[in-house]
Amino acid sequence: MTRIVQIAPSIEPGSGVAGVAYALEEEFRAAGVPVERFTAAEAGRTLARPHRTTLGLHLARAGNVIWFSTVGTRRAKRFLAERPDAVSFTHNDVMAGDVYVNHGLLQAAMRARGNYAWRMVRNPVHLFTALRDRIRYRGRTHRAVVALTGQEARLLTEVYGRVRPPVTVIPNGVDIERFIPGDAAGRTAVRSELGIADEATVAIFIGHEFERKGLHLAIDALRMAPGVVLLVVGGTAEMIRRAAAQARRAGVADRVVFAGERPDPVPLLRAADVLVLPSAYEANALVVLEALACGVPVVSTRVGFAPDIVVDGENGFLVERKVAPLAARLGEFGALDATTRDAWRARARRTAEQHSWREVAARYLELARSIEAQKAAGRSTDRAAGAP
Repeated sequence: MTRIVQIAPSIEPGSGVAGVAYALEEEFRAAGVPVERFTAAEAGRTLARPHRTTLGLHLARAGNVIWFSTVGTRRAKRFLAERPDAVSFTHNDVMAGDVYVNHGLLQAAMRARGNYAWRMVRNPVHLFTALRDRIRYRGRTHRAVVALTGQEARLLTEVYGRVRPPVTVIPNGVDIERFIPGDAAGRTAVRSELGIADEATVAIFIGHEFERKGLHLAIDALRMAPGVVLLVVGGTAEMIRRAAAQARRAGVADRVVFAGERPDPVPLLRAADVLVLPSAYEANALVVLEALACGVPVVSTRVGFAPDIVVDGENGFLVERKVAPLAARLGEFGALDATTRDAWRARARRTAEQHSWREVAARYLELARSIEAQKAAGRSTDRAAGAP
């Protein structure tokens, strides 16, 4: 029977890499497949997560990345050596495992944001990560690579020139039982808690990297979309302070609500009318699927999975990374009547239902079985070569 080991800094419910690994783990177990995890905790480290300042957050992340990429790699190799029959999926940092799941390309993200050389050299961890991943993709660390979108698979070869392991495209999924549309009472309750009028059109922004994800563009767009309130989820206290200052300068501070970090985005998504994601780069943007599953249409730039699932005029809009087109689309949602808005919500939900984690996990298991066959063939060859 196929056995799985998942390697990630952390594996837990939620969004991001940890949430993806957790969702896959749940589906593997539901399919009767034994699965183990190797995280920083198993490697002997408690991940530092200070959120009081942006500098503290960056330093903590840098320490976590370097430690798990070096010490974590050595310990992961020992862990896997004790499980030679398992197929391992590595989700971040560690330079070991049969399959590497590419959750994002640092160099592609830096180039998309502009001033590439400066962004790379000003942060030594960026240089460390770039070198580490060049070794990863051009060497023999992994047997295969998973890219989350076709565009990301193409970016791999653009960035590295040659990727030695074969690349398979498997997009992320969404928990269509957890992320579901809410009712009017729940929507009203959340809005009341946040001080948002029930009749307002709410555009929700979710993310911890305000600059890359384009929060500044969404705030400026409010000047040309007067009927829209922007609900911002995520960010450190310092990031929120800077964004609030921008909103005051733009004259829209009364229409920007900062919810801070929230452990569960579902109630906030259900209280929204549209997700706004004017990002410079995304490997996948799981939040797009989560919003659609909650019946929330999406206005996004052409990043990550958005071009594959967002259909203009059906479940959202794809826009240039500029204020004017973003504002125009947000304004359109602000002008919708209740019946039309409900039709948008229904189409958004139908889109997400085609991308359940169960279907995604089945594709991972298919890949695992092919890797398992490769490993078995390799052991047979080794035994034959060592035979007298």
